[in-house]
Amino acid sequence: MVVVDHVEYLCEEEKRLKEDKERKRYWKRWGSYVAERQWATVREDYSGDGDAWSHFSHEHARSRAYRWGEDGIAGVSDTHGLQNIAFAFWNEKDDFLKERLFGLSNPQGNHGESIKEAHFHLDNTPTHSYMKFLYKYPQRKFPYEDLTKENAQRSRLEREYNLIDTGCFDDDRYWDIFIETAKEADDAEELLFRVTAYNRGPEPAPLHIIPHVWFRNTWAWGREDPKKKPVIRQVSPTTAQTKHWKLGQRYFQLSPSPGIGPNSDDVEPEMIFTENDTNYEGLYKTENKTQYVKDAFHRYIVDEDRKAINPRKFGTKSAAWYRFDEGDGVPPGECAVVRFRFSRKYVEGYLDEALFDDIIEQRRQEADDFYWRISPLPMADDLKNIQRQALSGMLWCKQYYNFVWDEWANGDPGMPPPPPHRKNIRNKQWRHMHLDDILSMPDSWEYPFFAAWDTAFHCIPLAMIDPEFAKKQLDLFTREWYMHPNGQLPAYEWNFGDVNPPVHAWATFRTFKIERKMYGREDLDFLERVFQKLLLNFTWWVNRKDFEGKNVFEGGFLGLDNIGLFNRSDPLPTGGVLEQADSTGWMAFYCLCMLNISLELAKHRRTYEDIASKFFEHFILISDAMQYRSDGEEKSLWNDEDGFYYDAISWGGPWSHQMRVRSLVGLIPLYATLTLEPEVVNKLPEFKKRMEWVIQNKSDLAERNIASMRRRGKGQRILLALCSEDRLVKILRRMLDESEFLSDHGIRSLSKYHKDNPVSMDVNGQHFSVSYVPGDSDSALFGGNSNWRGPIWLAVNFLLIESLLRFYMFYGDKLKVECPTGSGDFMHLGHIAEEIQHRLQHLFTRGDDGSRAINAGNEMLDYDDYWKEHLWFHEFFDGDTGRGLGASHQCGWTGLIAKIIHDSGINCRLPQTPRTPTAAASHYFDDTFSRTKRRPSRHHLRRSSTGARSMGARSDWDSTPGSALDTNGDADEHDGFSRTSRAGSTSYFDPESARLEQEVNQHVAHYVSDQLQRVRSGEAATEYDDELETQVDGS
Repeated sequence: MVVVDHVEYLCEEEKRLKEDKERKRYWKRWGSYVAERQWATVREDYSGDGDAWSHFSHEHARSRAYRWGEDGIAGVSDTHGLQNIAFAFWNEKDDFLKERLFGLSNPQGNHGESIKEAHFHLDNTPTHSYMKFLYKYPQRKFPYEDLTKENAQRSRLEREYNLIDTGCFDDDRYWDIFIETAKEADDAEELLFRVTAYNRGPEPAPLHIIPHVWFRNTWAWGREDPKKKPVIRQVSPTTAQTKHWKLGQRYFQLSPSPGIGPNSDDVEPEMIFTENDTNYEGLYKTENKTQYVKDAFHRYIVDEDRKAINPRKFGTKSAAWYRFDEGDGVPPGECAVVRFRFSRKYVEGYLDEALFDDIIEQRRQEADDFYWRISPLPMADDLKNIQRQALSGMLWCKQYYNFVWDEWANGDPGMPPPPPHRKNIRNKQWRHMHLDDILSMPDSWEYPFFAAWDTAFHCIPLAMIDPEFAKKQLDLFTREWYMHPNGQLPAYEWNFGDVNPPVHAWATFRTFKIERKMYGREDLDFLERVFQKLLLNFTWWVNRKDFEGKNVFEGGFLGLDNIGLFNRSDPLPTGGVLEQADSTGWMAFYCLCMLNISLELAKHRRTYEDIASKFFEHFILISDAMQYRSDGEEKSLWNDEDGFYYDAISWGGPWSHQMRVRSLVGLIPLYATLTLEPEVVNKLPEFKKRMEWVIQNKSDLAERNIASMRRRGKGQRILLALCSEDRLVKILRRMLDESEFLSDHGIRSLSKYHKDNPVSMDVNGQHFSVSYVPGDSDSALFGGNSNWRGPIWLAVNFLLIESLLRFYMFYGDKLKVECPTGSGDFMHLGHIAEEIQHRLQHLFTRGDDGSRAINAGNEMLDYDDYWKEHLWFHEFFDGDTGRGLGASHQCGWTGLIAKIIHDSGINCRLPQTPRTPTAAASHYFDDTFSRTKRRPSRHHLRRSSTGARSMGARSDWDSTPGSALDTNGDADEHDGFSRTSRAGSTSYFDPESARLEQEVNQHVAHYVSDQLQRVRSGEAATEYDDELETQVDGS
C-alpha cells in the first residue's frame, strides 16, 4: 500500500494487489497481454535467410496460424496466452476486417518499421481490473496501399507518411471506438467488456463490431496430445462455452445491443466459429489440414462466403457479429454499444445492463482513486493526464512472450523441418532459453519483444504502481533460463548476444528504494537474489569487454545505434580496438551501483562488507585507467582542450587516435557518481578499515578519483565520481549550452555544434561522417528506425538528472554553474536537474498557445476536441522542436516521464499552473479535500428496442472527449428508483469506508502541506536522498 504521512491505507486496487501478492486471488491471471503485432517477429521466422520481415507478413497474418503467440486490438489473455479476447471492426469499405493493427515492415518504411494507425492506451490498472483503449477507425476505406506506396518513395531525409497525413480523418469521418474491460469486485476470473463506438462524422455510417474469443494454436505442431485440443461451442443463442484442459470451462456471454434509431430493434449478435489453423489452400495452393481455417470470418462477413464458417457452431476460434447497418447506419454523434461477459458461470437470459455498467463505472472510480493516491500532490490537470496515460500505456505494453530455443531452432514434429542452416543464422549460442512469461515490452507494436536495458528503465515507473511486477522483471533476466551460463544478459530477440548498457544493478536498487519509500516495504530477499546473479554478469563484462585487461572497456553497440562514426558492433575498418568512453563510464557506473547494493545488504548481513570493498577498489581502478596511463601520462579518453570525453581507437601501446565527436558518449561518464553517507561508513567497520587502507597506501589513486577523502561535502558525505569538480564544470559548460546539448526539451544526444562542424574520416576508400541530425535518422545503421545523432532520449536524460542530484548531495549550494551557458544565471546542481526535468515535461504539456511539442504543429492533434487530450509516447524526440519520433507507443522508457512528473510536477512551470506553491495549495485543498464520493444515478433496465439503452441517448452519458460519466447523482430525485444496497456498487454508501477515507485525506493533506513547504524553502532536491543512496536509517 502507498504510505502517506506514515499512515497506510489500502484503496480497492491496492487490496487486489495485496491479495495477488499473497496468492489469495490471482488478479493478474487475465490482463492486456495480447501483442499488437506477432507477425514479422524473429520467433515466427522459419526462413532460411533470417528475413523475418518478409517471411511472415501482415497479409499472411490473416490466414496463417502463429506458432509462438497471438495479436489483436485491445487484446486480453491469460498469463500463458492460451485463451485470447480481442476485437475486429468493419466499415463496409475495407477489403478485409480490421482485426489487427497495420504498419510497415522495416524494409517498407523510409525510417524502418512503423505503425500506421491511430490508437491510444487511455487507462489501465496493475491488476487490470479496469482497462480502456481508444481506436480511431476511418469510415473511408483504410489507405493500406497509399501508406505503403508513399513511404516507399520517400527518402530518409523526408518525414514518415502516417495515417493522420492521408486525409482519412478529414471532416471527422471516423469512429471513436472506446473498448473498456473490467473485473468483478470479488472475482478475478469474471471479465466484463464494453465497446462504445461514436460516429464523429457528419453523416450516418455503418459499423460492424466483431469481438473474438479464440485459443492460441498449441495443437498443430505435434507436441501436444490431440485429445487436449480445446474447443468453443455455442450452447445458447447468446452464449458459447469454452473448454481448455489447463484453463477449465468458461462462457462467452453476449448481450443484444440497443438499436441505432428511436424505433429500431435490438441488434442481435450472430455467433460464428472456425479453427485457428492455417489456410494452406489460400496461401500455398495446397490442401488444408482442417475444413475451417483462421481467415474464415473475413471471408464470411466481407466476401459473403457462407461456407467459410462451421455451421455446427464449434471450433477453436469464435466471434460475435454485431451489425449496426440498419438504414444508413449509426447517426452522426450517436454511438453503437456492445456488452459481453467472459465468465466461469453460466447465466441464462440477458445480461443486466444497468448492473453491468455500474460495475465498470465502479472499477473506473477505483482506478481514479488508485492513481490519485500515487500522486496526491497539487499539479496541473494536464500533467496528471500525461502521467496517467504514461503509466497506463506501460501496463498495456505488458505482453505474453513465449520462446523455447530448442523447439524454435529444430522445428516441430508436426511441421516440415526448417532449413538445416537456419539455426546458425542468429542466437545459436542461446540454447538454454526457455521463456514463457508476461514481460514489459518497449513498444506495443514496433518492439513486441523485450530489450534488456529498456526493461531496466521500465521498472522505475512500474515500481511506482506495481513493485511486485517490476521486481519480477528484473529477477527474470538473471534467472538461468534467461541469463547465459557465462553471465551475459540477453539483449533482444534479433540478437540475444548483442550488448546493452549494464543498467540492471541500477534499476534493481532504484526499484528496491522506490518500494521502500512509497510502500514501506523492504524486500531484501529480492535485492540479495538479483545482486548475487549480477556478480556473474559483472564478471562477464570484466572478462569479455576489457580487451587488454587494463580497465578500459570496449562494448560495441551499447544501445546507442548510430552514435559513432562506425558501426560499433562490427570490427573497425581502421583495425585496432575502440576504447569507449561510454563503455568505461557504464562500467564505472555499474561498479558504483553494485557498491551501493552491497552497502545496503551489509547493513543486514555483514559478509557483504568485503564485497563492498571489492567494488570500491574496482571503481578506483576503472576511474584511474580512464583518466591516466599506467606510466603517469594523461589518458586519451579525456580531452582537456575541449573539456570532454571522447572514444579512441587503440592500436596497442602508445598508438591511439581520439575521435572528437561531442556526443552522449562523453556525458555518460557523469553517470558514475556515488555519495557515501558517513553514518553508513561508520556502521560498517570492515569496509571503513579497507577504505582507509586504500587512502593511506594508494593515496595517489584515491586523490585523483575521489573528490578528496580529506574533503567532505554536504552532510560530511564522501563522493566517488569519474569526474573531478574541474572536469564536471567543463562538461556541464557544454551540456548546458543551448548551441550544443541543451534544448528546450532536454539534453540532445549529439552536440548541435556538429551541424556546421561534422566529423568525418576516410578509410580504405570509404567515407564515414557524423553530423547533427535532430530528427529521424539519415543512416541505415541498425535498421534506421532510431537516431542518436541529435534527438532527445528520456532514458539517458533521466540518468543525467540523477547524476546531477548525486553531485548536488555532495556539493550542495556551494557549486553553481551557469545555466544556460552564457545566460548569466547560475544555479546549483539540484536546480539544474530540476530545470532539465521541467524541459522534458514540456515535450508533452501544452504551451501558451495550447499546442504540444510532440505533435509538431498538427492542429488536429493539438486543438481538436476528440484528439487533444490523448497522447502518444514516442521513442525519441527532435532535438530542435521536440517532435515525437520513432515508435509511437514507447511507453517503456518514455514512461519515465511519469516518474519525472511525480518528482517535479508540483513546481513545473506551465501556463495553466499557479505560479506559487501557496496558490497551488489553496486551489488543491479547495478542490480535493472537500470532495465526496460521486454517486451515479440508478438506471432502469429496458428490454424494449428503443434508443433509451443507447449511451448516446442517455442523459448521464457524456459523449464529449475525455469525459467520464456524469455522476452528480441529481437523477436520483427524479427517476423514481431507490439506490441499490449492493456492497461495492458505485451507489453503495458505507459509513465506515467514508470515515476511513476522511481520515486518510487528513493525512494526505498534512503530507501535501509538508511537501509544499519543502518547495517553498528550496529543499525539494533533498527529497531524492533516500531514493538514490544507501542510508543508515533504512529510509
